[in-house]
Amino acid sequence: MIESPSFFEICWDIMTVPVAVYDSCITSLKLIARGKVRDMYAVDAETLLIVTTDRLSAFDVILSEPIPEKGKVLTSVSNFWFQKLQNIIPNHLANIPLTQVLPNANEREQVLGRAIVVKRLQPVPIEAIVRGYLIGSGWKDYQNTGSVCGIKIASGLQQAEKLPQAIYTPSSKAAVGEHDENISFADTVSLVGLEIATQVRDISLKLYTEAAAYAYQRGIIIADTKFEFGLDTQGKLFLIDEVLTPDSSRFWPIEAYKIGISPPSFDKQYIRDYLETLAWDKTAPAPKLPLEVREFCAQKYREAELKLTQTSECNDNS
Repeated sequence: MIESPSFFEICWDIMTVPVAVYDSCITSLKLIARGKVRDMYAVDAETLLIVTTDRLSAFDVILSEPIPEKGKVLTSVSNFWFQKLQNIIPNHLANIPLTQVLPNANEREQVLGRAIVVKRLQPVPIEAIVRGYLIGSGWKDYQNTGSVCGIKIASGLQQAEKLPQAIYTPSSKAAVGEHDENISFADTVSLVGLEIATQVRDISLKLYTEAAAYAYQRGIIIADTKFEFGLDTQGKLFLIDEVLTPDSSRFWPIEAYKIGISPPSFDKQYIRDYLETLAWDKTAPAPKLPLEVREFCAQKYREAELKLTQTSECNDNS
């Protein structure tokens, strides 16, 4: 049963909730696509503008209510990791100021803190998932088969227990509104070839290992995460999309971590847990989220950002 957040746990008072951005509206650039969370605009032949909105998806369904300021938190956290992990792999950031792409002050104001200019790359059609702990669908799979996504795991482990070593469990990259499906490494080879499939696997494990060690020092366990990659015209691999955010990862506070339960989290697991208490078949449309649930989720996202980046300011790329 989900406990209602106390007054002191809610990040913003009802009267001071920031204006949320559910859909961006930039008329000076051509809208290419709206994803589950991000809106993508064409800048020129070489670059794109990506706007991270406050939309939230759960069980691959976009919810009808936004989480205030979530897009700014995701942008800040991703930019932090892009910089910190660039020694492992280059990323898609184009290092072009927002003022150059959006000279109109009104349009720029709308997306400050949530927009980045990136290189145009060909997305690799793989969700590169790395699991360090036994939780979620991995835990359910382990209970039924003794394996996680076909990978045999040591017997006798409990829910939320740390795996002997992190494992790579890729999935397909589904279209908006459809469900990702677990695939084998052999399947990824069929999709992109042995060289790229191997690079994606090895780099994903290295990114997770380095990030998890850093986050642990900051009081956060990264239980699992997903990475996405893109290729340039020369076939060089880049890290794209978002990186190690509360949307793409399970973040657990170390002080509340306990084996045998699903630990409290800084991520959208709180929303998933709430939705699991409802009579919902996990297809669109999703149930409406109460204000206190949305505010508590926003507060947890913000807390994770502060723990990881040690800053109270979001990078606005202006």
